[in-house]
Amino acid sequence: MNIAIDGPAGAGKSTIARRVAKELGSVYVDTGAMYRALALFVARKGIDPKEREAVEKVLGDIDITLTYPDGVQHVWLNGEDVTHELRQEAVTRTASVTAAYAKVREAMVAIQQKLAKKVPVVMDGRDICTVVLPDAEVKIFLTASPRTRAERRFLQTMEAQPEAVRSAMTEAEREKEISAIEQQIRERDERDMNREASPLVHAPDAVTIDSSDMTLEEVTDAILKLAEAAGNQRG
Repeated sequence: MNIAIDGPAGAGKSTIARRVAKELGSVYVDTGAMYRALALFVARKGIDPKEREAVEKVLGDIDITLTYPDGVQHVWLNGEDVTHELRQEAVTRTASVTAAYAKVREAMVAIQQKLAKKVPVVMDGRDICTVVLPDAEVKIFLTASPRTRAERRFLQTMEAQPEAVRSAMTEAEREKEISAIEQQIRERDERDMNREASPLVHAPDAVTIDSSDMTLEEVTDAILKLAEAAGNQRG
């Protein structure tokens, strides 16, 4: 069984997809990490991500592969494990631009579809239900309010900071930072929904789950129940 999870940035798709995959014994595929690996390559080469032709020109120089030691996804860029570099904010911003290019998406989608034909996967991204896995047995559109997504991203950022930094932050500073992140999220939503290649859309047959007021456990259980129902229906 293949499970496809779409949704906007910061909705918790990767976290939920990992949990669901672990419960089902499936392979988790973070498609966003693949786009960020390409963005990292572009940044390292000093290429302006807004220069579409320059980005597309180097596609042939990029080899992105996925491995799963101990069940954890690792992303390799031209033979180098770059997994721990992919969550940098600068890389994410670059990926938001380069992922909109049709030739970039064609290259990534081909890799993703090839993997899904080999093993049962739980795959998350922006166009998984509509483009990558249109025939997936379970389709989810996972979302949350921009404010909720901003608060979650802020907390993730703060967890990486020393205790002294966290303790010194005032409520006003906290609110300012969250508001700035929320604005970035809204801008990214706008780009993702209006890009020419594979825009973020809600597949007609995808089940919407709004995680704004749900725990990780509740969201995971909801998807597992849908997977169980799909399995029973399949026979």
